[in-house]
Amino acid sequence: MEHIVIIGNGISGVTAARHIRKNSDKKITIVSGETKYFFSRTALMYIYMGHMKFEHTQPYENWFWDKNNIALKKGYVNSVNTSEKIVKFTNGETLTYDKLIIATGSKPNKFGWPGQDLEGVLGMYHKQDLELLEKYAPENTTCKRAVIVGGGLIGIELAEMLRSRDIPVTFLVREDSFWNGVLPAQESEMINKHIKEHHIDLRLSTNLKEIKAAENGKVKSIIIEETGEEIFCDVVGLTAGVTPNIDFLKESNIETKKGVLVNRFLETNVKDVYAIGDCAEQQEAIGQRRNIEAVWYTGRMMGETLAQTICGNKTAYKPGHWFNSAKFLDIEYQTYGWVFSERNKKENEHYFQWKHPKEDKCITISFDKNTHQFLGINTFGIRMRHEIFDQWLTEKRTVAHVLEYLADANFDPEFYKLHEPAIVAKFNKENNQNIQPKKKSWKRIFSKA
Repeated sequence: MEHIVIIGNGISGVTAARHIRKNSDKKITIVSGETKYFFSRTALMYIYMGHMKFEHTQPYENWFWDKNNIALKKGYVNSVNTSEKIVKFTNGETLTYDKLIIATGSKPNKFGWPGQDLEGVLGMYHKQDLELLEKYAPENTTCKRAVIVGGGLIGIELAEMLRSRDIPVTFLVREDSFWNGVLPAQESEMINKHIKEHHIDLRLSTNLKEIKAAENGKVKSIIIEETGEEIFCDVVGLTAGVTPNIDFLKESNIETKKGVLVNRFLETNVKDVYAIGDCAEQQEAIGQRRNIEAVWYTGRMMGETLAQTICGNKTAYKPGHWFNSAKFLDIEYQTYGWVFSERNKKENEHYFQWKHPKEDKCITISFDKNTHQFLGINTFGIRMRHEIFDQWLTEKRTVAHVLEYLADANFDPEFYKLHEPAIVAKFNKENNQNIQPKKKSWKRIFSKA
């Protein structure tokens, strides 16, 4: 019986295992050193904030794996011998495979800062990071201050977690505005303001120089590079992005760059070895997508796609239109298609922007200034329907069509105030148009019109 070994029990590896099992009776073993059972990584913050317990983050009961004949092995992989098809563990054990799937995810970036490995320095990606945070910033905490290094989604989540326990937070962001390499200026500036309103000490254009230790070997303080200022703290969160977790492949003949290099079928250069999730790096970019995407839904899609190939139906990975969602403290964020920061947008792209005069709500719509084709949208504080924007992007609808039927895409709860008339009125005024916004139609919505 063919043995499929999957290294990594995140969303990519587990999805692959589940779909291989649905379509075959192959022997499957999932290897993980982090936890025995799969859990929702994006829910770690809610455990710390007291909204749920760890077992609530596990989508499947513990009996699920035995019932579906999926073996679970706890352990850290040290190396892979592809000529003999053997996985070697740090404790000296080995495991043979017929096909190997690498789905080891990411690890927090470190840039050689002095003191970056001290006690009290942590990331916020693995369950072990959560355990360290509970150790150094527990409930009824004696933690006097935390410093977070690096902007982005993980950084702001960690800030929210710490503030939920009334821990003072200093947030070091090297950019001159929060996440402005991704977000247009009006959105980035709105998030700056929102962070400060939550009593977070946001330091823009600020870099970490070093982390200093107390006599007991724990974090004592950090030094800011630009000014030499010393900030005393008990916890330092390193959230300056992530990098593929592939150190164990250094001595193998599997080709790597930043991640494990794969083709459209998620195959590596070695026969019967595959890579999926955010440790996988596409050899050739797919449209405007990054070659490595540390995103939950793309990991799931890769797992589903590769399972088809493993089970004899060779299938190329086609992620479709880009989308993502997140939360900046109290502000919900969604993006569909492509909306870049001003410094990264293309010459043919034009942005229409609307912002609520009082509330933290805004949108940016990107469209081709020549053809008026709709290219993408960012929304903050207004929920939108993924399937409708996905269809409009596929059909290459115009920005006028999107604005005319924008109410259909609105997914805010009943009785929420709708802002489509104000949005369209601003577009009409700026572009000398006379678009008449349609009222929401459930008939159109259910037919995805």
